Amino acid sequence: MDTMGRHIITELWECNPDKLNDIDYIERLFVDAALRSGAEVREVAFHKFAPHGVSGVVIISESHLTIHSFPEHGYASVDVFTCGDRIDPATASQYIAEGLDAKVREDVKLERGMGPIRVPEAQVALTK
Repeated sequence: MDTMGRHIITELWECNPDKLNDIDYIERLFVDAALRSGAEVREVAFHKFAPHGVSGVVIISESHLTIHSFPEHGYASVDVFTCGDRIDPATASQYIAEGLDAKVREDVKLERGMGPIRVPEAQVALTK
């Protein structure tokens, strides 16, 4: 194994604001993203803010997936962190971006636990 873990920090812009504000939808999306990537889901906790926004985490055996949504800005901040090399965090990150109808996606991919963090340039993708 070349790294202890892989971490993708994803900025999602121009998302569907209704989806960003729907706690049930986001919870299902994140659990499905974890399962699609091959992860084992351990715990799920999400919170709906007033008047808008959702924050939550899916704890997986391999680490976690998190979100903080800002429907009023069409924006979501997403982290997918997986330990080891069995689970690819890019699978989950891509599934989440598609599920939120993001038109702009910016990723920073980090290798964790193997020495100093090297922060690469963000990869920006126009998805639609």
